[in-house]
Amino acid sequence: NTTDVVPIYLRVDPSDIGLIKFVVESYEGVAIVRTVDRKTAVIVLLAVPDSLGDVRGILDSIAHQARWEEVAAPTDSDDWLMRWEAQELKRET
Repeated sequence: NTTDVVPIYLRVDPSDIGLIKFVVESYEGVAIVRTVDRKTAVIVLLAVPDSLGDVRGILDSIAHQARWEEVAAPTDSDDWLMRWEAQELKRET
């Protein structure tokens, strides 16, 4: 079910993608990070609903190391998983 995760879309500096991915995913089971659009450096954190507060806390804690801005979900993606999820959401509505 696609509602088992909460997507948080971020625009970041391309050089910060690795750091954000490493830090977020080091908290096992909280969220995974996918690159949605390499050209615009948009990533998505797929957060477990019960851990949403933790994920936001992690983002706040690294804001001095990696700049990020929360953005709306893009209409297209480089990532196969995110394209699949968008198709699933269309089917559910």
